[in-house]
Amino acid sequence: MYYVVNSNKSFEQAATDLEAAVKRHEFGVLHIHDLGNTLRSKGVAFAENCKVFEVCNPGQAAKVLGTDMRLNMALPCRISVYTEKGKTMIGMIKPVPMLAALSKDASLVKIAQEVESKTKEMIEEAR
Repeated sequence: MYYVVNSNKSFEQAATDLEAAVKRHEFGVLHIHDLGNTLRSKGVAFAENCKVFEVCNPGQAAKVLGTDMRLNMALPCRISVYTEKGKTMIGMIKPVPMLAALSKDASLVKIAQEVESKTKEMIEEAR
């Protein structure tokens, strides 16, 4: 269900490299949630770093929504760069099993496979 890799890069370098990889693969970065800083700004003692990238390929999103509008709740895709016990990690929830759990429409499998392949490439490039 998850696709997570270790990175030898710093948290900030991995985040910068992920953003560049997303753009190279013709996806857009809709928003970056800095969860670590958000939690700390609310007074929560949180030692780790975590940035969640909301990414989208408009053509693929339109196909998914045209098939099952309820899947708007699963979009956009998210890729996270985070630290865990001093290590930098990059990961996502895989689109294929996620969409399979949410919809029984077989046409979505091909779309999810294409998106999953591209997002894995982005993660590997940023690694």
